Amino acid sequence: MKLLYYLVNGRRFIGRLSADEAEVQSIRPVLDQGEHGLLPIIESDTTRQLEVGRAGPVPLAEVSILAPLGTPRRNIFCVGRNYHAHAKELSSSVFKTNSRETSAWPIVFTKVPECVVGPYSDVVLPLHVSSQIDYEAELAVVIGKQGRDITASNALGHVFGYTIVNDVTARDVQMRHQQWDLGKSLDTFCPMGPWIVTKDELDASDTRVRCWVNNELRQDARTRDLIFDIAVLIETCSRGITLYPGDVIATGTPAGVGMGMTPPRYLCHGDIVKIAIDGIGHIENKFVAQ
Repeated sequence: MKLLYYLVNGRRFIGRLSADEAEVQSIRPVLDQGEHGLLPIIESDTTRQLEVGRAGPVPLAEVSILAPLGTPRRNIFCVGRNYHAHAKELSSSVFKTNSRETSAWPIVFTKVPECVVGPYSDVVLPLHVSSQIDYEAELAVVIGKQGRDITASNALGHVFGYTIVNDVTARDVQMRHQQWDLGKSLDTFCPMGPWIVTKDELDASDTRVRCWVNNELRQDARTRDLIFDIAVLIETCSRGITLYPGDVIATGTPAGVGMGMTPPRYLCHGDIVKIAIDGIGHIENKFVAQ
């Protein structure tokens, strides 16, 4: 099932996408969910008992699709250098590490919830803050069941579904502060969507992740190439930390980021970044200087 959060005539709705992705049917109760989007559905775990709204289906082309979680209730868990090829392309950068460090534990940082924007929203290039803004295509896991100290063997039972994020990054801010949160958390730096695909409809262990910049394919990999798979990431993030329904874990980006090129190719005003993940869909965002 593909569940989305959308806007029609100034009202927000939760809906279910038709099998052919041509229409969206609202789900009861029809409530304005504020900034939390699909969170009430995820928390109640009622996907099997969802009732359709009183109004009939609406063509998808006539709605404005919002980020499925709007503003998440807390920071997004993000994983760094989680594809072998991506770790290799950064091996000569300021983020270099040795192979033992790369394979021992996942690198985990966060993005603030307020940086989330819709799947087709503009992303702001704050040129007074950074001149080295990069893209990162990522599969994101949405937690559906609360848990702490979750074992890898039980981890997938805590998943609600999957979506797409662009982990937009200000590389110079990363280097300046010698940590990642600030460079990852600038306003609009986390396009998300276009919807959440429930876990029963996607084999996230082996799906294709691609990214284009101005129609040029830059990233192309499969999630089977993850250094740490989804179950291990959930186990890691839940060590001593309770995960709640609606929590998001971005699983890392493939090789092909702008920083890894020679010379680096950072985003400029007017650039359009499209990210597609098989079994989910795509997001597409224009980058606009400010």
